[in-house]
This record gives sequence, C-alpha cells and structure tokens, in this order.
Amino acid sequence: MTFLPASSLRRRLLLWLLVSTAVIGVIALADTYREAVKTANAVSDRVLAGSALAIAERVVVTENGVLEVDIPYVALEMLTSAAQDRVFYRVDGPPGRFITGYQTLPTIADMGGRAVGFADANFRGEPIRIAVLQRSASTGINSVPFAVTVAETTIARRQLTETILLHSALRLAMMIAGAAAIVWIAVTVSLRPLYRLGDAIAERNPDDLHPIDQHAPSEVQGLVDTVNSFMVRLQSALDALRHFSGNASHQLRTPLAIIRTQLALASRAGTLEEAQEAARKGDAAVAHAERILAQLLLMAKIDAAGSSEPQKPASIDIAALAQQLTADRVPAAAEAGIDLGYAGDGPAFARAEPLLFGELLRNLVENAIAYAGRGAEVTVSVREAAGATLLTVEDNGPGIPPERRNLVRQRFSRGEHRNAPGMGLGLPIVEEIAALFDATMTLADGANGRGLAVTIRFPAG
Repeated sequence: MTFLPASSLRRRLLLWLLVSTAVIGVIALADTYREAVKTANAVSDRVLAGSALAIAERVVVTENGVLEVDIPYVALEMLTSAAQDRVFYRVDGPPGRFITGYQTLPTIADMGGRAVGFADANFRGEPIRIAVLQRSASTGINSVPFAVTVAETTIARRQLTETILLHSALRLAMMIAGAAAIVWIAVTVSLRPLYRLGDAIAERNPDDLHPIDQHAPSEVQGLVDTVNSFMVRLQSALDALRHFSGNASHQLRTPLAIIRTQLALASRAGTLEEAQEAARKGDAAVAHAERILAQLLLMAKIDAAGSSEPQKPASIDIAALAQQLTADRVPAAAEAGIDLGYAGDGPAFARAEPLLFGELLRNLVENAIAYAGRGAEVTVSVREAAGATLLTVEDNGPGIPPERRNLVRQRFSRGEHRNAPGMGLGLPIVEEIAALFDATMTLADGANGRGLAVTIRFPAG
C-alpha cells in the first residue's frame, strides 16, 4: 500500500494564495499595460500636437500667394528626449502640394473633419507616431488651407510603458510577498490551538481516556467533540473487555479445575462405574462453564450495546413474544417440577429489540425455575397500565428478603442461595437489558406475601 506524504495546511493555503494572486496579477498587469500605452500615447500626443501648432504658427502667405514656413527650432526641440527619438515633419499646402520637410513621411489623408489627428505608422523601417494639424493662412482676401505633419519614433513611449509596467509588477510582487508572509504568520498563529491540542493528547497516559478539556476554535471544536465521543466509547469498550476478561478468568477457574480433577480421577479409576461417574461430573462442569461463557458473552453484548450510539428500537408486541417464549420454556420447567404459565389478554406494545427482550425474559424465567423450588408456580404476565407496559414474572417460592434485594442486583451475587445453580448474573443482566430500552426493574413480594415478583416497566410503545 502506497501512502501519500502528509500535506502541510500552511503550504496548501500559501499555494492557493500565490496561484490565485498570480492569476489576478497577470490580469492586472495586462490591464496596466493597456493603460500604460494609453498614458504614454496621451503624453506624447500632446507634445506632438504642440510641436505641430508651433510650426503652423510660422506658416505665412507671400505676396505671390505662396505658402512659406520658417521652421522654429523650439518646435523640434520640445520633441527631444533622453531616448534619442528621431523627429520628422512635413508641411503640405493645397491641394496636397508639398511645401517643406520629409516628402515621403506618411500623413493622414482623411481627417474626418478633425483639426488634429493622430496615427501610428512606419517610416524608414521604424515605428513612428504621427500628429497632423490642419490650419488656414489668411491672405487678407481669402484663406489658404495647409496641413502640418509631425512624427517621432516610439522609443521613449516604449520606455515609459515599460517603466510603468515594471513599477506595477514590482508593487504587485511586494504585495504578494507581503500577503504570503501575513498568511504564513496568521496560519501559524491560528494553528497554535491544534498544536496545544496535540501536545495535550501526547502528554496523556495511554490509559487516560477522559474527554479532552482544551479550548479550540469553533472550526476545530467539532473535531474535539468527535474525539471526545470516540474516547468515551473506547473507554466503555475497554472497560467491557476488562470486565469480560476478569470475569471469565475468575468464573471459569472453578469449572476448569473440576474438569481437570475429574479427568485425573477417570484416568485412575479402578472400575468402569468410577470412570463414568468422573466423566459425568466433568461433563456437568463443562456444561456449567458453557453457561458461564454464554452469560459472560451476553453481558459483553449488553455492555457493547450500552456504549454504542443509542438507537431507538421499534415498537413490538411484547405480549405475543412473551407468550411464545414462555411456551418454549414449559418443558424445561416441567422437568424441574415447576408449573410455568402465562397470563394476559390482548396485545401490549413497547419499544424493545426482540432478541434482547428474549434474553431478558429467559433470564427471569430461568431465575425463577432455579430458585423457586420444586412444586412452585411461576407465572409470566404482560399488561398495560398508566401509560406503561408491564412485564411480570412471579413465583410462590421462598422469595428474597427486602434487605437482600439490592444485593442480588449486583453482578456475581447470589444472595443467600449459595448452592443454587448459576453464577449470580440473571437479575443484573435483566436490569441492564431493561436500561437499554429505558425500562426499570422492581423486586416485590409475590401474591399473599409469598415468593418474588419481578416487574419490568416499559414506556408504552
């Protein structure tokens, strides 16, 4: 199995920040480039227009009606730059008659009624920016139109655009670096509760499964609650395992010792009858150990059910189920000399799990058969009363004195019946199963003050 390396939350957030900021930065730089070109053109166009206007102011009409121009030095000087751009000009009279300047310099043929126009072109293999100004010179009688074209190479414009773009890129890079540093610090500070939580868990003793009492942000509190819930369930499972292991080792020690003893007696038996008697006692010890294991496994199942997430059982007719289960136990009761019967009429519903309810009733019946004595009567009844469903197993045997009834609720306690079969888990199992169904168990005297009546009160289903 291949395991991927654990990813760092800090690096993941930083990567998301850098990628998203880089994408936004590229879009911003593209927009900045367009704005830089527009700004550089606006600045340069204003200077070109000023130069063309300075030249146009020096155009005059001679006495012969011919246009003449005296190119002022200042008109071209204002176009000089540190980028060493080259400057070109031409002056044209009507109708498109060349007057002076660079005759092959491109111009704008159709101004569309505008007095000043701008355009990009190429001249002598270099990109240039053109400004064309249309004016008229007055002769006193009429006016003569002319056009002044001024152009310069675009080195300075490109450098201005690149400077603006570079400065924007540097500012953006500084912003990304600052944001990355802020995110790194913010994530480090924000993760401190998690580090403290990890330290609190790491410093714990392996046997300490108490809930974590550590302040955590709301985003992490759900994880803490989940871990606490898991630790509670794990503690319950470990307790159940310890109980099962301890109980099994304690309760099985005697049957196993009896089995070994009977096997040793059988191996040394002088007659067949002695060997058979030892085998019979060994078989009885095995059966007793089997009952112990069954009871212990049932207790473990109940403990596991109690430690898991509670699930509300469905409503079932416990009257019909109790009647059927009682009928199944009649032969065993008759063999023990017990008159077992069922009393009740009609259905009675309660929320319970059928298998566990069967274990509950079986333990009650077997407990009554074991302790009531031969010739006793045991009656199972189900009825509804006062918003509850009552299951009662009553016998007319010797019963349990009131002062001993709390004792028999404890595991492995058999009260005064030390020699009776069983291991003292019947009533504790019943009470714990009842608790799973929100039911309660009460112990009282039987009819006429004789025997014992065990009543399980279920909330009505």
